[in-house]
Amino acid sequence: MAEMNFGGVVETVVTKKEFTLEKAREVLKNETIAVLGYGIQGPGQACNLRDNGFNVIVGQRKGKTYDKAKADGWVPGKTLFSIEEAVEKGTIICMLLSDAGQISVWPTIKDKLEGKTLYYSHGFAINWQERTKVVPPKDIDVIMVAPKGSGTSLRTMFQEGRGINCSFAVYQNASGKATDKTLALGVGIGAGYLFKTTFQREATSDLTGERGSLMGAIEGLFEAQYDVLREHGHSPSEAVNETIEELTQSLMPLFAEKGMDWMYANCSTTAQRGALDWAPRFREAIKPVMEWLYLSVKSGEEAQISIDKNSQSDYREKLNAELKAMHDKEMWRAAATCRELRPERN
Repeated sequence: MAEMNFGGVVETVVTKKEFTLEKAREVLKNETIAVLGYGIQGPGQACNLRDNGFNVIVGQRKGKTYDKAKADGWVPGKTLFSIEEAVEKGTIICMLLSDAGQISVWPTIKDKLEGKTLYYSHGFAINWQERTKVVPPKDIDVIMVAPKGSGTSLRTMFQEGRGINCSFAVYQNASGKATDKTLALGVGIGAGYLFKTTFQREATSDLTGERGSLMGAIEGLFEAQYDVLREHGHSPSEAVNETIEELTQSLMPLFAEKGMDWMYANCSTTAQRGALDWAPRFREAIKPVMEWLYLSVKSGEEAQISIDKNSQSDYREKLNAELKAMHDKEMWRAAATCRELRPERN
């Protein structure tokens, strides 16, 4: 483990220098890693583990997702099984189903976990177990590696020789070897670096981020600015370029590479002055909403909303309708045209 300075605060992180792939293979050499679910995180983690030389099987119900697993090279009866069969065959059970799926399948697998390790990539089910009813047996290891990105990105970056940063946590250490298993799995799935957390902190920060700057808040910001520009007579092309296209194609790569101050330094003095003046106003306006969001997450209210809505029989149809409504907004239709006009596509 290495100590790193994060903005003046020293934290312990783990990289492949401290915990090598060879060590990870040694730690897990007698394990069968059963990845349950082949939706969002499942494909990336399962394929990365397989490519890194670990013994991996997949558990997935039949349907489109099962067919996707077959297309990715998982063989029915050999490396691809039903969820229940995968739990029986595996020694490390990776719960990569959706949060709703984990709640649904728990009654059928909870009595099959003796002597196994239960692995998560999100603290939701365990942290809010009074709501999810997911209570692991006390005599097993319960661990987590949580990639800070989508499963698609995890796989793509792995194939490019890069890695996504991941948090890790140990909830139960019945074997005394849970930490090594956790780090080995993190290295196995292709983590960039690993930083320590808890199930509670991961679940709370994750739901806050998704509803905040990563997804919810940024969509709301885009919509507000685009609508104001359009209402004041600006064209869709101008509004979407000033709201989305310039940010994603020009500015984000700059501050992703070297920080926001470096991006500011590479913009005009007029842009710098305006951004420096207005950033505090946005912070003061937004912080109360972020605090409201955080407390809603911490209290379990957001978890309960997810549980209630995701368990509805017509949830998928309602979700698709909401996503279609977003897709059909003028802003995102204009953005689609902008993407088609990017130089690399012409």
